[in-house]
Amino acid sequence: MNTAEIISQIDEEISRLQSARALLTEAPLKRGPGRPKTTEQPLARTLKKRRLSAKGRAAISAAMKARWAKRKKAD
Repeated sequence: MNTAEIISQIDEEISRLQSARALLTEAPLKRGPGRPKTTEQPLARTLKKRRLSAKGRAAISAAMKARWAKRKKAD
């Protein structure tokens, strides 16, 4: 392989790399903080609201009263 062929191949490689670089720099990826904005509407929530039974409310109330009494006793 002579020097002229080597230089020709190097020039072809440089040209290919420059065109690849031009493609990459034309459309820079711009990412900001947070989630990307979407044009789709959020899905409507179809789940029923969960409610506490009277028994569950009473259990939570008793537990809180016991916790407060324990804290008051410690002071």
